[in-house]
Amino acid sequence: MELACLDLEGVLIPEIWIAFAEKTGIEELKATTRDIPDYDVLMRQRLAILQQHKLGLPEIQAVVATLSPLPGAPEFVDWLRERFQVVILSDTFYEFAQPLMRQLGFPTLLCHKLEVSATGEIVDYRIRQADPKRCSIQAFHSLKYRCIAAGDSYNDTNMLAEAEAGILFNAPANVIAEFPQFPAVTGYEALKQEFLKASVRDLTL
Repeated sequence: MELACLDLEGVLIPEIWIAFAEKTGIEELKATTRDIPDYDVLMRQRLAILQQHKLGLPEIQAVVATLSPLPGAPEFVDWLRERFQVVILSDTFYEFAQPLMRQLGFPTLLCHKLEVSATGEIVDYRIRQADPKRCSIQAFHSLKYRCIAAGDSYNDTNMLAEAEAGILFNAPANVIAEFPQFPAVTGYEALKQEFLKASVRDLTL
């Protein structure tokens, strides 16, 4: 059996922190792992900015509630499910993702958790483990699954390298330039073709 392992933000849904930055007008919150590869540095920066502006989980959840998956994403997930087992490997948080996962039909999501005070302040975050996307692929390998992975950012590249096939999807030019070993495609139709190419089974559109 083959698994399709996908990043979430930028691949299936909008970047939540960018949407929140646009809503609040706080430009510094637009930084993502496309800009800052070190996830802990990025999250510490985000938490400091939230504290500075006295913003917390309720404000972020209110913005998330207004978002929809990227155009064509639900249909792409449905297409994948007919051909692969689908797992989302994300650096988002369960406290953010629920409304958007509902719109995607609740594929399996492995991500992180927030520590939130009684007043809604985000006081810290907890990742599942170090290098979680790569470790997830390794765990699937130990269960004898073959993995095809797709992502768009620096924090996806270990996952792409660990999988039998890795695909950059709608990635920025700097990531594509630094990781030329991965095919880079734009749009779900092209991504479907890469999954078909990477599969060892005789699959069709």
